[in-house]
Amino acid sequence: MVRLRKFAAYQNLKRPYTRISKYTKKNFVRGGFPALKIIKFDMGTPQKTYDTTIILTTQEAMNIRQNALESARMTSNRLLEKTLGKEYHLRVKVYPFHVLRENALASGAGADRLSTGMKLAYGKPVGSAARVREKQTLIELRLNKANLKLGREALTRAAKKLPCACKVVAL
Repeated sequence: MVRLRKFAAYQNLKRPYTRISKYTKKNFVRGGFPALKIIKFDMGTPQKTYDTTIILTTQEAMNIRQNALESARMTSNRLLEKTLGKEYHLRVKVYPFHVLRENALASGAGADRLSTGMKLAYGKPVGSAARVREKQTLIELRLNKANLKLGREALTRAAKKLPCACKVVAL
């Protein structure tokens, strides 16, 4: 397992490099799409009708790694599940489709036999990230008005797990 690189290497939203080669087999990301870490996108009871909606929106455009999204989801869901049972509907609205790649170079003794340097340096997939715009909804929470304060607290906790400035808005 590859150790996670600092997120500063991936957070800006410039257009990702896409390999274009005269050999078609080199035109795609080798290794496939990395395994998704977000287990569920919908939690609680989605069929029921609720009278209040609270959303978590971003204040800046950037990439958000799937690890951060899963951490935010788990934190808010755990608080809601402990106190409300299943009387809410929490939905993660973004999908981490952008593949993060890394050209891992070996260092130390014997590294000359393990790495190819910058030859074929396109990189192997190490994770994925969601590309979000400014004021885009990340997480939506529907619940009853009596639990509004708890819902705000759950989304505030989720915002602390994300690498960008976020805002909790009750609709």
